[in-house]
Amino acid sequence: MANHHADRVLRVAGSESMAAAVLLSPEIDVSWRRCLNEFKLDPARDYEPTVVDPGHLRELQEEHEDLVQIARAEMDSLYEQIAGSGYALLLADTAGVILCEKVDPALRGMFVRAGLIAGAEWSERREGTNGIGTCAREAHPITIHQTDHFRSRHVGLSCSAAPIRDSAGRVIAVLDASCVNAHGDRDSQMHTIALVQNSARVIEKCLFLRRHSADSMLRFHHRPEFVDLLHDGAIAVASDGTIVASDMTSMKLLGATDRSELVGRSIDDIFDASYDELLAAAPQGRRSMWELRDHLHGRRYFASLVQTDRPRAPTHAAAATHCVVHVRSQDPARAMTLQDLAGEDAQMLRCARSAARIADSSISVLILGPSGSGKEVFARAMHLSSKRARRPFVAINCAAIPETLIESELFGHVPGAFTGARREGLRGRITQSSGGSLFLDEIGDMPLLMQTRLLRVLEEQEVTPLGSETAIKVDLRVICASHRNLREMAGRGEFREDLYYRLNGITLELPPLRGRSDREALVRQCIARESSGVESASIERTALDRLLAYAWPGNIRELRNTIRTALALCTDRVIRLGDLPDEIRRCGPDPGAGVADPAGGTGHAGDAGLLESAERQALLSVMQAQGWNMSRVAEQLGISRNTLYRKIKRHGIAIIRARE
Repeated sequence: MANHHADRVLRVAGSESMAAAVLLSPEIDVSWRRCLNEFKLDPARDYEPTVVDPGHLRELQEEHEDLVQIARAEMDSLYEQIAGSGYALLLADTAGVILCEKVDPALRGMFVRAGLIAGAEWSERREGTNGIGTCAREAHPITIHQTDHFRSRHVGLSCSAAPIRDSAGRVIAVLDASCVNAHGDRDSQMHTIALVQNSARVIEKCLFLRRHSADSMLRFHHRPEFVDLLHDGAIAVASDGTIVASDMTSMKLLGATDRSELVGRSIDDIFDASYDELLAAAPQGRRSMWELRDHLHGRRYFASLVQTDRPRAPTHAAAATHCVVHVRSQDPARAMTLQDLAGEDAQMLRCARSAARIADSSISVLILGPSGSGKEVFARAMHLSSKRARRPFVAINCAAIPETLIESELFGHVPGAFTGARREGLRGRITQSSGGSLFLDEIGDMPLLMQTRLLRVLEEQEVTPLGSETAIKVDLRVICASHRNLREMAGRGEFREDLYYRLNGITLELPPLRGRSDREALVRQCIARESSGVESASIERTALDRLLAYAWPGNIRELRNTIRTALALCTDRVIRLGDLPDEIRRCGPDPGAGVADPAGGTGHAGDAGLLESAERQALLSVMQAQGWNMSRVAEQLGISRNTLYRKIKRHGIAIIRARE
């Protein structure tokens, strides 16, 4: 049986003819070919299972703490429905590592022998075609039944898996139901996959509500009895009425095919009521229900709104309830997308959404914002989201080029056009950008004479190099940026008014870093990108709090440089307060001061406070000495990890890890 299956896999996956795979579903055929050609797996070989060490498994479980907690409860509920059918329920991350499981104790030995245990890696790269790994790769529900598996070792298994997505639509985990000795054909698994899909949606909804508990939440459905239940639509709303997140059900109810159709828009863009009207109908902390209609289809919904009972801006408050928050590192070479840049700030969400909608149009774009707020990065992300992405993105800083050179830089010149000209001539930046995007940063610093020539180029879509009488046709898309008020400059005669109106097709204003509501997320993102490498990086809570309290006059550019320097200075790859510049360390409360209690005193007052403070400092010292390895800290202190984490929470100590 095993040899026969391996021969079949090799015959099908190794053949260029699609006829050999006629009895396979397309996704199984693609997966088999991937396992054979990309991963170089042998279907007949009995590979040793890959199981992560217990410490790494605990780190993964802590990283996905909310997910694991919610999933365990739903897995208990689902298990009641399939108890006695021989199935095990498994939750795995996108790398295929099983985070937790629910197994009949009488069958545990069978699943252990099959390798279906917590900590085992079931990626396609390791185990070939299987429910967990193939679902994570294909990002949709799938059943891998018996001989659908790539490896002969797994032909007795039947796996039904569904992806679990976050509020941005990214797959973050897989829920799987696996049976070791499955009976019946593939169609017999339809009931199982339906149950798994339903539980995955429940987990997604609970995770969405928990992670957006700091936002107001609009819940709606066509039927009033479904409102405020797990199968209604949910939209997270910022304090100014901007939609910051949408769950999958709300997209389906509203007929949206992508979250960008909702996220970043105002509530009154979607429904026939403004956010203020909804607030007036929904007293804080209380639920009430009323009717709404959407503008697009005119459909009727029943809705309720619960206001947030705390401000949204200090997002680190949620992290403080956990001893450690993990952040996966990012490849710094990967270009930032509009979705990456939008974060969860209402103003940035609106900018990103507007940019995405007009990315393929010929409308000129003017990006305003203080220095260092990421105007060029935003322009590049806009270029990459357009049909021009395969063509050049050419950026020129009008303030950084001497006035005597800016004309030749922009328009180019022929050989010998002027003294000092290049012998071979110069192809100007405008010509270089033809078919792509031309980004003119600090356009307000362009000399008036150059403004006149630029206006002519934009109007005629052709450029004449210096020293030439022949115009060159160009296909221009111009994105400009400035930290200055161009309208006021035009009023004072410092900027051509006709050029201003030609460039100002749409204005996108990026907020300063100090004004963004998602500052902590930006800090974590910066640590993740700057620390990408062979080692992880972490930050102490006290250092993080100072970064959040600082005014950031240099905005995101200053934050990036600060994080980069701190990572170079820190020991054990942990950013501490002493690794930050003096001006940032002076922000916020004294780290030795206590936290105010409801009575108006401090948590470290009196003798008891001194003891608490001493224990806190002792914990910090041991954690630093052990490189923040919680297992070694607990071992040195002679206490359990659970006791250690309780002490860390009590003392308000938390670190953020950015790891690969």
